[in-house]
Amino acid sequence: MRKSVVAIVGRPNVGKSTIFNRLVGERISIVEDVPGVTRDRIYAEAEWLNNTFNVIDTGGIDLSDEPLLVQIREQAEIAINEADVIVFLVNGREGITAADEEVAKILFKSSKPVVLAVNKIDNYEMQDLLYEYYSLGLGQPMPISGTHGLGLGDVLDEVVKHFPTDVQQDEDDERIYFSLIGRPNVGKSSLVNALLGEDRVIVSDVEGTTKDAIDTEFKREGEEFTIIDTAGMRKRGKVYESTEKYSVLRALKAIERSDVVLVVIDADTGIIEQDKRIAGYAHEAGKAIVIVVNKWDTVDSSQDAMKKFEDDIRKQFQFLSYAPVVFLSAATTKRIHTLIPRIIQSSENHSKRVKTNLLNEVIEDSLAINPTPSIKGQKLKILYTTQVATKPPTFVVFVNDPSLMHFTYERFLENRIREAFGFDGTPIKIYARQRS
Repeated sequence: MRKSVVAIVGRPNVGKSTIFNRLVGERISIVEDVPGVTRDRIYAEAEWLNNTFNVIDTGGIDLSDEPLLVQIREQAEIAINEADVIVFLVNGREGITAADEEVAKILFKSSKPVVLAVNKIDNYEMQDLLYEYYSLGLGQPMPISGTHGLGLGDVLDEVVKHFPTDVQQDEDDERIYFSLIGRPNVGKSSLVNALLGEDRVIVSDVEGTTKDAIDTEFKREGEEFTIIDTAGMRKRGKVYESTEKYSVLRALKAIERSDVVLVVIDADTGIIEQDKRIAGYAHEAGKAIVIVVNKWDTVDSSQDAMKKFEDDIRKQFQFLSYAPVVFLSAATTKRIHTLIPRIIQSSENHSKRVKTNLLNEVIEDSLAINPTPSIKGQKLKILYTTQVATKPPTFVVFVNDPSLMHFTYERFLENRIREAFGFDGTPIKIYARQRS
């Protein structure tokens, strides 16, 4: 299922990050009364009326040193491209500015639904300040106060009315959906072509060549696949080349639609911080993951070099200890045959379900090998365990007191479950719950 995307757009210093933090329920963006201070994570998950969706804080998109109006226009364009619904935020105490009008023109011409929110309307006496905002031509201005949390419920009621109804994939669709994520120029398009055996995607050495994400269906080894090619995470134009965070926004939708995510790394340049950041999004989303080291033909491809590179990956990607590593060359198709079996295996493990009796036998054996710890004189008691979900496999351990479940013992149980049932390629989640 793909979550809807809501973008918060507006000129600097109108309160975008404050509203963002209110919506997602935690202080993620740095908030300071100085324009351009936002530097933190630019998206998070929010929920309203049983609708779960992603919120984008466009204040977190670092752009070039162009004049302010140019930057604001570029941010609005990004939001239009990526969002299902746009919240246009203005400062009710300052009136309409030239920057507000610039954004309004862009949003008015777009086909995206826009909710106009007038911030810093802290009390009923300030309602008269709303009237001038009708002139923007974007419908009824809605009063809110980010500082006090007033009016946000009304804005969210309006936002969810505009969510698309076709965000769910067919539940009977048994094909494997996988996407390729990674920084530009690691060879994602070449890898797509190598898998398909034909030049279906334009390949170039220039970063960001692919214009848009492309879904491609194919059949291999008796399985049907759909590639969600996120080589198109960047579009043409200076704005898209000037901010790596833009690629994150495009990757989010592809990751959510995927069963398996291929994290593509360039063997030439090695691992950089952005690789870990991009992989982190897939891990947090609970997707099956395969790490693909591309361009292996351009480096020392001996077994010793391969082992050394994999050891480095394990060190750098400790949170992906479950993910298999595949070394290949998309350009020469060397070792390309090793990838599809790993995708199939990871997908199968991602949707694997374990019988409750077998699961509890493993837990009982684990308790015999490593008894539960005591914390402040209290001993953790595990009563029984059951699997409650797949994609990713999710287990609930019923205990006498969840606060006694130390993360190290939880990790021990995870490792034992993996050893017993083979969950290579997929994260698994374990939750301690008190039996009612």
